[in-house]
Amino acid sequence: MKMSAVVEPISPNKALIMDTLMNEDDQQEKMKMQDDESLREEQLLGSDHSSSDGVQAEKELEPEVQQPKLYIICPGRSDLELSEPFISTPKDCLFTLKEASRYKLKFSFTVSNNVVSGLKYINTTWKSGVRVDKSQVMLGTFSPRKEPYVYELEEDVTPSGVFARGLYTARTQVIDEKERCYVDIKYYFDIQKQWRESS
Repeated sequence: MKMSAVVEPISPNKALIMDTLMNEDDQQEKMKMQDDESLREEQLLGSDHSSSDGVQAEKELEPEVQQPKLYIICPGRSDLELSEPFISTPKDCLFTLKEASRYKLKFSFTVSNNVVSGLKYINTTWKSGVRVDKSQVMLGTFSPRKEPYVYELEEDVTPSGVFARGLYTARTQVIDEKERCYVDIKYYFDIQKQWRESS
C-alpha cells in the first residue's frame, strides 16, 4: 500500500519565527567568520612582529676588539711596543731580552659595536720547534668604548743559562668565549746574556 506524504501547512506566525531563527543563525555564522578573520590577522601581525624581532637580532653587530697593542715592560728599560702591522723573521727578531731579567706584559685594546664576553689572552712560545711555554689569562667582559682598556699581567723572569739563550718564536692570540679570534700574531725574539745596545 503506497503512503502519501502529509505536508502540514505553515502558519504565517510560524514562518516568521523560522525566518527569524534562520537570520540569527546567519548572523552568528557571520560573526564567527569575522572573529576567525580577526584572529588570523592578529596571528599574521604577531608572526610579522616576531619575524621583525628575528631580523633585528640578526642585524645586531658583532663585537670588535681593535687597536691591540702588546708591551713588554722591563724595569730600567724603555717599554717595547708590539702592534700590527709588523714584520718579524728569524733573521730580524723584534726584540732582545736579557737572561734572568724581570719583565711583565701589558695588553691594551679598544672594543666597538657590542659587548665582548669571556675575552682571553693566549701566548705560546717555542724554541727550536719545541714548545717551552703556554700561558692563558682570562681578561673578562668589556663594553664598547672609545678609550682603550689596559691589562697588565703578573711579573715574570726570563730564563737563564746557556740553553735558555737563543731565538724564540711566539704566537699571541686574543679570543672570546665564542672562539672568535681578534688578534693572532706571530713574532720572533731572542734571549741573550746582555741587552742590545739599541734596546
